[in-house]
Amino acid sequence: MARPVPEPVDPNRLVELVRAVLASDRFPTLATTDGNQPRVRPVSPVRTEGFTVYVANLRGYAKTREIAANPRVELCYLDPNHDQVRLTGSAEVVRDRGLLERIWGENPLLRRYLGSLDNPELVVYRIVPSRVRFMREWALEYHEVPLDR
Repeated sequence: MARPVPEPVDPNRLVELVRAVLASDRFPTLATTDGNQPRVRPVSPVRTEGFTVYVANLRGYAKTREIAANPRVELCYLDPNHDQVRLTGSAEVVRDRGLLERIWGENPLLRRYLGSLDNPELVVYRIVPSRVRFMREWALEYHEVPLDR
Protein backbone atom coordinates (compact mmCIF):
# COMPACT_ATOMS: atom_id res chain seq x y z
CA MET A 1 0.00 0.00 0.00
CA ALA A 2 1.41 3.39 -0.97
CA ARG A 3 2.00 5.96 1.70
CA PRO A 4 -0.51 8.86 1.51
CA VAL A 5 0.89 12.13 0.23
CA PRO A 6 -0.04 15.10 2.43
CA GLU A 7 -1.21 18.35 0.92
CA PRO A 8 1.71 20.82 0.84
CA VAL A 9 1.72 23.63 3.40
CA ASP A 10 2.16 27.17 2.17
CA PRO A 11 4.22 28.90 4.91
CA ASN A 12 2.36 32.13 4.17
CA ARG A 13 -0.89 30.42 5.16
CA LEU A 14 0.30 28.80 8.40
CA VAL A 15 -1.52 31.20 10.71
CA GLU A 16 -4.73 30.83 8.69
CA LEU A 17 -4.42 27.03 8.75
CA VAL A 18 -3.86 27.01 12.52
CA ARG A 19 -6.85 29.26 13.16
CA ALA A 20 -9.03 26.96 11.06
CA VAL A 21 -7.99 23.91 13.10
CA LEU A 22 -8.58 25.79 16.38
CA ALA A 23 -12.05 26.80 15.19
CA SER A 24 -13.02 23.30 14.09
CA ASP A 25 -12.07 21.33 17.23
CA ARG A 26 -14.53 22.08 20.02
CA PHE A 27 -12.86 19.65 22.43
CA PRO A 28 -9.06 19.80 22.23
CA THR A 29 -7.03 17.72 24.66
CA LEU A 30 -5.19 19.40 27.51
CA ALA A 31 -2.02 17.82 28.86
CA THR A 32 -0.81 18.53 32.40
CA THR A 33 1.47 16.65 34.77
CA ASP A 34 0.61 15.01 38.06
CA GLY A 35 4.03 14.64 39.66
CA ASN A 36 5.89 12.69 37.02
CA GLN A 37 2.71 11.25 35.44
CA PRO A 38 1.28 12.98 32.34
CA ARG A 39 -2.48 13.54 32.38
CA VAL A 40 -4.56 14.25 29.27
CA ARG A 41 -8.23 15.13 29.04
CA PRO A 42 -10.61 16.86 26.63
CA VAL A 43 -11.56 20.44 27.49
CA SER A 44 -13.96 22.96 26.02
CA PRO A 45 -12.32 26.37 25.62
CA VAL A 46 -14.54 29.26 26.67
CA ARG A 47 -12.66 31.86 24.60
CA THR A 48 -9.83 32.04 22.09
CA GLU A 49 -7.93 35.22 21.20
CA GLY A 50 -5.38 34.53 18.49
CA PHE A 51 -3.40 31.63 19.94
CA THR A 52 -4.28 32.43 23.57
CA VAL A 53 -6.89 29.99 24.84
CA TYR A 54 -9.13 30.29 27.91
CA VAL A 55 -10.38 27.19 29.71
CA ALA A 56 -12.87 27.10 32.58
CA ASN A 57 -12.46 24.62 35.39
CA LEU A 58 -13.73 23.76 38.84
CA ARG A 59 -11.43 24.17 41.84
CA GLY A 60 -12.13 20.63 42.99
CA TYR A 61 -10.87 19.04 39.77
CA ALA A 62 -7.47 17.38 39.63
CA LYS A 63 -6.25 19.65 36.84
CA THR A 64 -6.55 22.64 39.20
CA ARG A 65 -4.06 21.02 41.55
CA GLU A 66 -1.85 19.88 38.65
CA ILE A 67 -1.70 23.35 37.06
CA ALA A 68 -0.98 24.97 40.43
CA ALA A 69 1.99 22.62 40.86
CA ASN A 70 3.21 22.99 37.27
CA PRO A 71 1.58 25.57 34.99
CA ARG A 72 3.29 24.23 31.84
CA VAL A 73 0.61 22.68 29.67
CA GLU A 74 -0.08 21.67 26.09
CA LEU A 75 -3.28 21.75 24.08
CA CYS A 76 -3.67 19.48 21.06
CA TYR A 77 -6.31 20.28 18.44
CA LEU A 78 -7.36 17.90 15.67
CA ASP A 79 -9.65 18.80 12.78
CA PRO A 80 -11.88 16.43 10.74
CA ASN A 81 -9.05 16.02 8.18
CA HIS A 82 -6.66 15.01 10.99
CA ASP A 83 -4.56 18.14 10.65
CA GLN A 84 -3.30 19.02 14.11
CA VAL A 85 -2.13 21.98 16.12
CA ARG A 86 -0.06 21.69 19.27
CA LEU A 87 -0.08 24.76 21.47
CA THR A 88 2.56 24.63 24.22
CA GLY A 89 2.50 27.23 26.96
CA SER A 90 1.71 28.20 30.51
CA ALA A 91 -1.65 28.36 32.23
CA GLU A 92 -2.40 31.29 34.51
CA VAL A 93 -5.52 32.08 36.53
CA VAL A 94 -7.59 34.94 35.09
CA ARG A 95 -8.35 37.50 37.79
CA ASP A 96 -9.44 40.44 35.60
CA ARG A 97 -13.12 40.93 36.53
CA GLY A 98 -13.99 42.62 33.22
CA LEU A 99 -12.56 39.74 31.21
CA LEU A 100 -14.28 37.19 33.44
CA GLU A 101 -17.60 39.02 32.92
CA ARG A 102 -17.12 38.92 29.12
CA ILE A 103 -16.32 35.19 29.23
CA TRP A 104 -19.31 34.60 31.51
CA GLY A 105 -21.60 36.54 29.17
CA GLU A 106 -20.40 34.58 26.11
CA ASN A 107 -20.93 31.12 27.66
CA PRO A 108 -24.51 30.10 28.48
CA LEU A 109 -23.35 26.66 29.63
CA LEU A 110 -21.15 28.24 32.33
CA ARG A 111 -24.05 30.39 33.48
CA ARG A 112 -26.45 27.45 33.53
CA TYR A 113 -24.07 25.07 35.27
CA LEU A 114 -22.48 27.42 37.83
CA GLY A 115 -25.30 29.92 38.36
CA SER A 116 -23.08 32.87 39.23
CA LEU A 117 -19.77 34.32 38.16
CA ASP A 118 -19.00 34.52 41.87
CA ASN A 119 -19.34 30.76 42.34
CA PRO A 120 -16.23 29.90 44.39
CA GLU A 121 -15.69 26.70 42.37
CA LEU A 122 -15.09 28.58 39.10
CA VAL A 123 -11.56 29.02 37.86
CA VAL A 124 -10.70 30.31 34.37
CA TYR A 125 -7.23 29.71 32.96
CA ARG A 126 -5.52 31.74 30.27
CA ILE A 127 -3.14 29.50 28.34
CA VAL A 128 -0.42 31.70 26.90
CA PRO A 129 1.52 29.96 24.14
CA SER A 130 5.29 29.81 23.98
CA ARG A 131 5.21 27.53 20.93
CA VAL A 132 2.63 26.68 18.27
CA ARG A 133 3.10 23.86 15.75
CA PHE A 134 0.99 22.70 12.82
CA MET A 135 1.04 19.32 11.07
CA ARG A 136 -0.92 18.00 8.12
CA GLU A 137 -2.29 14.49 8.33
CA TRP A 138 0.38 12.02 7.18
CA ALA A 139 3.05 14.72 6.89
CA LEU A 140 4.84 13.52 10.03
CA GLU A 141 6.59 16.86 10.38
CA TYR A 142 5.61 19.97 12.26
CA HIS A 143 5.72 23.52 11.00
CA GLU A 144 6.65 26.13 13.58
CA VAL A 145 4.09 28.93 13.62
CA PRO A 146 5.22 32.49 14.37
CA LEU A 147 3.68 33.79 17.59
CA ASP A 148 3.87 37.46 16.65
CA ARG A 149 0.83 37.37 14.35
